[in-house]
Amino acid sequence: MVYEERNVWAGLIISVIGMAVYTVIVLQQAAGGPVDEIDWVPLMLWTIGLSIVAAIVVSIVWGILANLGDPDGVGKSDQRDRDISHMSTRVGQAFLVIAGLGVIVECAFRLDWFWIANTMFYGFALSSIVGGVASVIAYRRGLV
Repeated sequence: MVYEERNVWAGLIISVIGMAVYTVIVLQQAAGGPVDEIDWVPLMLWTIGLSIVAAIVVSIVWGILANLGDPDGVGKSDQRDRDISHMSTRVGQAFLVIAGLGVIVECAFRLDWFWIANTMFYGFALSSIVGGVASVIAYRRGLV
């Protein structure tokens, strides 16, 4: 597995775990009550921060372990890696645009901040996850 693919996997794994944990905690805090009364801001910020730190740590540790087995192949990327990165970025951005449009609609209807922020938050997460899945598929099957 090449350096770039390992980083994609690390980000993908952490994104899925982070979103699952955030969703479970928000649903537990709601406990059948109104979700717009949840103190979601610190939870969202902690989820974002810890996910970033965790992805970096996993990527570093995985890179160190990979370096033990293949010291010459660590950290090298080529044109294929750049092409896959560009493709997955385009795929992920489509979901970010959809989330942005959803936020505009929610603002037009003057929904609570909880819904607006979570639409964008899940849009970013979905963008990251779908882009990561597209990268993994491209690494495994090649670009068309």
